[in-house]
Amino acid sequence: MVTLTRTTVAGRAKTRGRRHRGETLTKVLFVLPAVVAMVALFGYPVVKNLLMSLQDYGLKTFFTGVAPWVGLKNYSTVVTDKLFSDAMVNTALFTIGSIAFQFVIGLGLALFFHKKFPLSGLLRSLLLLPWLLPLIVSSATWRSILEQDSGILNRTLLKLHLIGDPVPWLNSPSVALIAVIGVNIWIGIPFNVTLLYSGLAEIPDELYEAGQLDGATGWRAFFHITWPNLRSVASVVLMLGVVYTIKVLDIILGLTGGGPANATQTLATQSYEKSFVDFKFGQGAALSNILIAISFVFAIFYLRGTRRAVDE
Repeated sequence: MVTLTRTTVAGRAKTRGRRHRGETLTKVLFVLPAVVAMVALFGYPVVKNLLMSLQDYGLKTFFTGVAPWVGLKNYSTVVTDKLFSDAMVNTALFTIGSIAFQFVIGLGLALFFHKKFPLSGLLRSLLLLPWLLPLIVSSATWRSILEQDSGILNRTLLKLHLIGDPVPWLNSPSVALIAVIGVNIWIGIPFNVTLLYSGLAEIPDELYEAGQLDGATGWRAFFHITWPNLRSVASVVLMLGVVYTIKVLDIILGLTGGGPANATQTLATQSYEKSFVDFKFGQGAALSNILIAISFVFAIFYLRGTRRAVDE
């Protein structure tokens, strides 16, 4: 009887072991396609780009298959280039200017739509249109709007007597970057509104009702109730916005192409020109890796902000 019991227990243990191994294999098979896709679509390009940045990879490489190893020479070349410092400054100005206004305007609109009123849902849907349009389409549309002689913006300002002469929005080094930042703000507002509105929707109405009893209304309610509960979502929105904005290429190429006189040249456009205009793919890869490193730093903050938002 004891022997039979031991045999039964051993058999059940083996069955559980086989079932556990089967479940583990099933989980691995489900995850495997995603892992393969990640390695093929993200892992390989990143590794290839890193190797290219350490080689003299030019147009002749496509014909000869030879790319001499140069180590960090490409990095030293692009960093010591006089255009690199200008591109860094423009990248910082473009990112900070875009993110600041996108967030402030997006927060204001999210608070506005949080108030229930007729057609609020329809207006929120229409607000998503700039975000849904392809970036090259948006940039082409805005280029026609900002044309110095025939653009609708200058014509409107002239008719309203707000300006005396047409403003060269895209042709003047002093205002081109401002115009590009303005277009990027318009494109990014719906993203901020969507995330911030969802954060506002998660704040219980009971908190505002209790605040009213204590006299917390208007701005006092915002600073003591809304913002503390929205802060974790706001940090995620800001960090994710930085990661998206710092690598913007389509809008700048469509509007100014990095000009005039490199006034709108950023790290992204400089990397593009090195690779696909000058055909110095090694230097272009080096610039893109610098951009990836900067984005990676902000991505770490984003992941921490996401984890903090989940915990709270």
